[in-house]
Amino acid sequence: MNPVVLFILGVVFVAIGIAASIALHEIGHLLPAKLFKVRVTRYMIGFGPTLWSRTRGETEYGVKALPLGGYVAMVGMFPPNVRDGSVRASSTGMFQGLAEAARDQAHEEVRPEDHGRLFYQLPVWKKVVVMLGGPAMNIVLGVLLMAVTLMGFGTPQPTLQLANVSACMVVEGSEETPDPATCTPTPAAAAGFKPGDTVVAFDGREVTGWDQLTSWIRASAGREVPVTLLRDGAEVHTSVAPVLSARPVVGPDGRPVTKPDGTYETTEVGFLGIGPRQALAPEPASAVLPQVGENIVQVTGVVLNLPARLVAVGEAAFSTAERDPNGPLSVVGVGRVAGEVAALEEVPLEARVGTLFGILAGVNLALAVFNLIPLLPLDGGHVAGALYEGARRRVAAWLKRPDPGPFDIARLLPLTYAVASVLILMSVLLIYADIVKPVKLFG
Repeated sequence: MNPVVLFILGVVFVAIGIAASIALHEIGHLLPAKLFKVRVTRYMIGFGPTLWSRTRGETEYGVKALPLGGYVAMVGMFPPNVRDGSVRASSTGMFQGLAEAARDQAHEEVRPEDHGRLFYQLPVWKKVVVMLGGPAMNIVLGVLLMAVTLMGFGTPQPTLQLANVSACMVVEGSEETPDPATCTPTPAAAAGFKPGDTVVAFDGREVTGWDQLTSWIRASAGREVPVTLLRDGAEVHTSVAPVLSARPVVGPDGRPVTKPDGTYETTEVGFLGIGPRQALAPEPASAVLPQVGENIVQVTGVVLNLPARLVAVGEAAFSTAERDPNGPLSVVGVGRVAGEVAALEEVPLEARVGTLFGILAGVNLALAVFNLIPLLPLDGGHVAGALYEGARRRVAAWLKRPDPGPFDIARLLPLTYAVASVLILMSVLLIYADIVKPVKLFG
């Protein structure tokens, strides 16, 4: 299939997946709100002008023009105005006027029969459940998609079939490409190994896995050992003498260990000059949650260092510097990566589809972590406000003081608008960077 068509299909697949994830995130808020009898007036996917909507019962369901999020509108998000007698007066001035205006607008939809169905009247634990419903939905989706990726498709694992056989020994520190006609051949090339061969025995012992074979090769430097290969259905017997060579030290996670200066830590071990062919191997169910946890830890690290990461993105976008492949991406960047994955014709289709599911799993886990940041207008900000309300009421009860009532979250609207402005600017920067200086994952 045409690579351009494959690229478009990858982008469309992930775009639909992200839209569905946003819709389900909002359902995570909608369902508990309705369960607790809160009147929900609107369930919308996107922002801006409404493209389509339909009213069912007391809720309008619709899709808006800008698919950059969504929202569920619940009646009574803010307590009544001071003049209504339910909330004590606080400060005056511009910020107080902003809060008053927001409460006025919020209570325009409140009907007399809505008493007891307003969000601010919910017990603290119900407010927390409603607000955590969205991130919880994304975590559930992330786990399910990760299970599909790991258990349904699997992860690339080395097989005993050779993908490549290096022709020449490389001189450490040399940047020149060796000439196969004059270079020193690798032990594997000298012994007649060929790509496509399968190693079935080494030093008289049956080989059952690539890691096992690697450990035997590393321990056999300077000693000639018999090897049995399977080539085109027939056994080929030869012998090979691994040479002592500096190879990267591999950590428990399977990755090369780096020194403080960024270079790889090496050790002298036996070397042949062969590389394995990769094949997808399904993982057990026990591998899903650890992988989800690792993903959440990585995303949390990005969020905690977001200011520095954004500065790096800005510097890369307006200079010749390269983007950090582990840095934040916008939806444009995620779509571009998905398209590039889908267009990799040299990679088996099954592996590409599995990777796309893995991308969606990562997006959902990232949405959950990001929305848990304890700042309004994010879900974590509403959770923090509810927990503060509960703590304030508990302290008042301990001190035998009057119930202070619901926390007036409208007073935080200036901070909310500031955070929202920062999020918009951040999105614009990431989208611009993903267009002019995209992350390069495949060279």
